[in-house]
Amino acid sequence: MSILRVGDEKFHYSDGSHKWIPPDPDYEQDVWDEQVRQHKHRHLAGERPKVRMQRFG
Repeated sequence: MSILRVGDEKFHYSDGSHKWIPPDPDYEQDVWDEQVRQHKHRHLAGERPKVRMQRFG
């Protein structure tokens, strides 16, 4: 599971998938692609596995 930060909503659809088309038709696709790439990298960099230890017995 990745971490969403304030401002990340512009990179996601309501189902959580990433937007590969810029929200503004006048926005340069190459610039948008780089922003999405960096955004996805921040997802991975901020990812922390959640491990729950439970003792039986």
